[in-house]
Amino acid sequence: MSNVKPVSDTESARPEIADGLKKKRFQLHTRLGRSDRSPLAIWFWELDRILLGLILTLFAIGLIAVAAASPVTALKHSTETVTIDPLYYFYRQLGWVIVGIPLMLVISMLPKEQARRFAILGAIAAIVLLFLVPVVGKSVNGAQRWIGYGFATIQPGEFLKPLYAVALAWLLSLRIKDPALPVISLSVVLTGIIAVLMMMQPNLGETILICGIWFAVMTVSGLSARLIAAVGITGVGGLVGAYFLYPVATHRINAWLFGGDEFDQVMLAHKALTGGGLLGTGPGLGTAKFKLPEAHTDYIFSVIGEEFGLLACMAIALVFLAIIVRVFLRLLDEEDNFIILAVTGLTAQFGGQALINMAVNLQLFPSKGMTLPLISYGGSSILALCIGIGLLLAFTRRNPYLDRSQYVSAWPEQGRIAV
Repeated sequence: MSNVKPVSDTESARPEIADGLKKKRFQLHTRLGRSDRSPLAIWFWELDRILLGLILTLFAIGLIAVAAASPVTALKHSTETVTIDPLYYFYRQLGWVIVGIPLMLVISMLPKEQARRFAILGAIAAIVLLFLVPVVGKSVNGAQRWIGYGFATIQPGEFLKPLYAVALAWLLSLRIKDPALPVISLSVVLTGIIAVLMMMQPNLGETILICGIWFAVMTVSGLSARLIAAVGITGVGGLVGAYFLYPVATHRINAWLFGGDEFDQVMLAHKALTGGGLLGTGPGLGTAKFKLPEAHTDYIFSVIGEEFGLLACMAIALVFLAIIVRVFLRLLDEEDNFIILAVTGLTAQFGGQALINMAVNLQLFPSKGMTLPLISYGGSSILALCIGIGLLLAFTRRNPYLDRSQYVSAWPEQGRIAV
């Protein structure tokens, strides 16, 4: 009589179940792992995650700051018949951030060639809209910078800044391939047209920033020291001319140099900024912020100083500095001239805008009407900055091991992973 027991269906199925579980564990282990070659995994490993973390930190700081400044603007815009919710502008800002972050990530996934084309076409569209602003634009607080109706109102100048930086980099990169091309003259004409259109709005701060982007990219592109000195002298002469011929510049520079009355914007911002001391009065406890004209946009840095203290302002400045340093560290091994110029322009726009805003709040610069990147309130500002940062993340994506390997250095460009 045999002692062999019949094998049940459950026991025979156990090896198959075990194999299935092993496969699932392997799939979960390799998802977004080094061995995963999906487009999402390649993007994840090529992306500068430290830079992304610093950017997301600024988003979080911005939401807290807008929540602190929102009651000021809500109170000023409320009437006897209509009362605006104190956190109205915070909720709107939260909505723009929710839209902007996915937009930034999608753009960061673009291959570098597609990102370049997107920026060039976008710059052309923004310049066309800039021409339309004097014709069909909307005027707010004495400045005609917006175009559109209702919820679809945008500020073309905000979107133009990062797109212009990339388009300018592409234009100057052609000079490296063919020195005979008159790209410097073309860049001067293009920048001059944009500057005139922005001065007509009037928008002195954005004009200075556009010229600063041009100067930074031109310097990195290999402009001679003599030409750099000539451009610098021309820039100083332009500011002097603006002081005598441009009423907006005259008023703001006079208020900065000689002081204004008790309602001077820069003076009020400085008082609010220093009023909280090192640690601040506490969230929601600031009082000087209610005297600021644009607490949620131009002077949000002063609101942060009053309620969270000068130490918080220093920390924010260090985050901006860390972003700039991190970007340039990514360029140390970069060999593509266009990428170097594009990243330089985008960083000059982002860092220059932050520097100008903080300097105005510290009473070091005249009032410019410029927002603090990713922190100030604004739909056009947030979306335009998300486009610029998305391009920055796309251009700084790289596989550092690919170029160092002697086995793949001769691979054709289309065979590379980092595209």
